[in-house]
Amino acid sequence: MASIWEWANPRKFMAWTDRALPLLSVLSACIFIIGLVWGFFFTPDDYRQGATVKIFYLHVPSAMMAINIWGMMLVASLIWIVRRHHVSALAAKSAAAIGMTMTLIALITGAIWGKPMWGTYWEWDPRLTSFLILLLFYIGYMALWEAIENPDTAADLTSVLCLVGSVFALLSRYAVNFWNQGLHQGASLSLDAQENVADVYWYPALVAIAGFILLFVTLVLLRTRTEIRARRLHALEMRERVQGQ
Repeated sequence: MASIWEWANPRKFMAWTDRALPLLSVLSACIFIIGLVWGFFFTPDDYRQGATVKIFYLHVPSAMMAINIWGMMLVASLIWIVRRHHVSALAAKSAAAIGMTMTLIALITGAIWGKPMWGTYWEWDPRLTSFLILLLFYIGYMALWEAIENPDTAADLTSVLCLVGSVFALLSRYAVNFWNQGLHQGASLSLDAQENVADVYWYPALVAIAGFILLFVTLVLLRTRTEIRARRLHALEMRERVQGQ
C-alpha cells in the first residue's frame, strides 16, 4: 500500500504519466477508432431496427462510462476525505467534465435512437430520468468547484456532493431492475447468453467499450496533470502576493 501512495505523489505522478501518456494516447485512439469503424461500417443492419441499431456503439459505451466515471469520482473523493490526498481530489475534479460529456452523449444518442423506436425523442422513463438527474449532478459538481476559492474547502464540499450523487448513479445503472415499467430495455451486454446481443454486434461493442475506457483514462490523466500545474501556479501566485504585502 505504501508504494501505491508513493506513486500518487504529485511529483512522481507527473513523472510516470509523462512517460506513459504518449503510448496510452496512441493506443486509446487506435482502439477507439477501430471499435467505432467496425461497429458502424462492418456490421449488418438489424432485422428489426435497421441501421439505427448501430448507434449502440456510441450509446452503450458512453452510458456505461457516465455511470462508472461517477463511481471513480466517488472512490477518489473518499480517498480525499480519509487521506487528504490532493491528487485524488484533483483526479475527481478532472473526471467530472469527461463524465458530463459521456452523459450528454448517452442522452443525445438515446434520443436519436428513441425517435424511430418509440416514436418520441424523450420519455419520462425511470432510467432516462435518472440519467438526466445524473447530468445535473455532474454540472452541479463542476459549478461547486468553480464557486469556492479555497481548493481544500471545494474538495470537501464536492466530495460530499459526490457521495449524494452516487445514489443517482446507482439508480441509473439499475433503474430497469428497480421499476418494471418504462420503455427502456434491459442490459444489452450481459453474462447471460440468452440476454446478450448477437456475436456480430457483441465483439465490436467490446472493442468500442475498451476504446471508451482507454480514452477516459488518457483524458483524466491529462486533465489531472493540468490541475496539478494550476494548483502549483496558484500556490506561487499566493506566495508572491504574501511577499508583496
